[in-house]
Amino acid sequence: MPKDKISKEIEAKFGNHLRSRVNGILIEGKKILMIKHLMGNGQIMWSVPGGGMHFGQNAAENLKREFSEETGLDIEVKAYLFIHEYLAAPLHAMEHFFRVEKIGGNLTLGTDPELYSDSQIIEEVKWMSINEIRSLPNEALHQIFWGIKSLEDLVLLRGYFNFENNSLK
Repeated sequence: MPKDKISKEIEAKFGNHLRSRVNGILIEGKKILMIKHLMGNGQIMWSVPGGGMHFGQNAAENLKREFSEETGLDIEVKAYLFIHEYLAAPLHAMEHFFRVEKIGGNLTLGTDPELYSDSQIIEEVKWMSINEIRSLPNEALHQIFWGIKSLEDLVLLRGYFNFENNSLK
């Protein structure tokens, strides 16, 4: 299948090298803040806010920047939870997940400043319940959500994971 414009842009900006990413798990009430990403060729992926680290900024600074860019929210970074190795060639990332709390801002649909305006991949920002998340097919969810039964399961994860990476099979 030929690659569409978004797929080409994602591969050009983020592909074929190992990236270090930070991600924030923001739970309020019984809902978690999720972002719907366009992955190209008609594929989507729901995940939590986050993104690549900039050299010279620590993990908390990077995560605060990413949250602001993608959601308009200001956060405080709380506990380090776990690391997930995402491998779906051409993408490969070591993703660090943190528990975060909202301290200000207004929820808005943000952008990814690394991508051109006509190749933005953030399509929706939404508070979701565990039932909404579990109703989505696995191929539309980040792998960390595939086996959880509650939002509490997510914040109890500790260690290193590489859930269902199968791009090398």
